[in-house]
Amino acid sequence: MRNVVFEQLYSAEFLHDRPAYGFLLGIAYTVLALFLSIVVFPNDPALIAVGLIALLLIPSLHKLTEQNEASNTLIPTFKDFAKNTVPHVKVYIAIFFGIFFTFAFFSIILPNIAASHLFSTQLNVVKGQAVTFNAELWWSLFSWNFQVLALSFLLSLIAGNGAIFFIAWNASVWGTIFGNLASTAAGATTANPFILFLLVIISVFPHTFGEGLSYMLSAISGTTLSAGLTREQLISRNMWLVFKYNGLLLLISIGVLAIAMLIETYVLGNFTTYRAIINLAFPR
Repeated sequence: MRNVVFEQLYSAEFLHDRPAYGFLLGIAYTVLALFLSIVVFPNDPALIAVGLIALLLIPSLHKLTEQNEASNTLIPTFKDFAKNTVPHVKVYIAIFFGIFFTFAFFSIILPNIAASHLFSTQLNVVKGQAVTFNAELWWSLFSWNFQVLALSFLLSLIAGNGAIFFIAWNASVWGTIFGNLASTAAGATTANPFILFLLVIISVFPHTFGEGLSYMLSAISGTTLSAGLTREQLISRNMWLVFKYNGLLLLISIGVLAIAMLIETYVLGNFTTYRAIINLAFPR
């Protein structure tokens, strides 16, 4: 599996050693995917763009996963496993935010009509949903996002790095929604949309990062386990290590999600700046 152009610049080994460059890779693939989807699929470009982003990312992530799985079976403790997995996680995080900020940037700078058409699928995720601020949100937030986490794990287990589609999708949705929120609120005032976007990001970053991280950890757990099933004997010490370590990683991802939902519940109920921007954008 090869990407002829970009993979020559960003090989799996290069990304493993310099995961921050995944941010530039996320930006480049997102811009390319948006351009291609607008040209070829003008009626529904946003969802097609997410699919193209995932398709472009899979070859490098596939090699990164194989490299990660091969080395993880040689280490004796979960601490060593976690340390070895950190670069893999960093690559996912960098790619996620590359996609996130690219979608946010275009949703801010484009005219409302163009942005509404280009990102209609992402914006429809929250269209018509009322925002309420109370502590009872936690269970509904957790149960909904747990389904996404479980799907990310299962898709990764079945299709290797296929869960990158879910991760790219969430990055596109959050980037679009927060960018659109800042742009809409700025249109109702004289405020600079990028300043409003910065205020939104300050408010939502902790729980957005935690939620995204939980998906990434579950995806890495699934992809590494999937790679292990194809490389190792089913009944062997190495396979037992693959099962044990990635099972623990999956449990950690669930714990991260639970904490992220606690933070989101608190933010929705107590961050007045965030609520004020929402009220500016969508007055009742």
